Amino acid sequence: MRRLLAALAAVGLLAACSSSGGSADPTPSDLLGQNQVGKFDGAGLIPPQPRPNFTLTDAAGKPFAFGQQTAGHPTLVFFGYTHCPDECPTTMADIRLALRDVAPTIAAKTYVVFVTTDVKRDTGPVLATWLRQFSAGTKATWVGLRGTQAQIDAAQAAAHVTIAQDGGETHSLEVLLYGPDDYAHVAFLLSANELTQIAHDLALIGGSGS
Repeated sequence: MRRLLAALAAVGLLAACSSSGGSADPTPSDLLGQNQVGKFDGAGLIPPQPRPNFTLTDAAGKPFAFGQQTAGHPTLVFFGYTHCPDECPTTMADIRLALRDVAPTIAAKTYVVFVTTDVKRDTGPVLATWLRQFSAGTKATWVGLRGTQAQIDAAQAAAHVTIAQDGGETHSLEVLLYGPDDYAHVAFLLSANELTQIAHDLALIGGSGS
């Protein structure tokens, strides 16, 4: 992850390094330079990204159809891994604190979905234990998802997120926020302002619908 951050600083980008997928389509990583578009404090996405459809396995070993089961709900999505020493736990802690800053009615209808990029080490029990560090007292529904390498790669592609490399340790830093209209209008990156940006935009999206 430190190599990733150094590379980002060198090229002036705000998200992960180039994907090996070869897609020419713009991704949220390409669009994050459009900061503070309109009413959002986070990085506005132009165009907004539709809620993706993919099915992975949750921490209890059950299939979780992301597009169907989170439809119509404010949903924060982050791709990372539980053994990450810095960026991943910091990002999840920011989400936890942001959820505690919004109205309980908004937090209660929000999903937080963590998709592991480490298919070898992040088993269901590992995901469940790790997420419990952040979910307590937030009222939101927290979901940890895992799958085969092909499934995880497909999920990242469906979310227009840079596909992780190096066994999942070099991955996108984006947190995507999908609204009740089933589009992501805004994304966030680890920064000193991430917590307040998430809280502001989640309250905005959760309260107004988009």
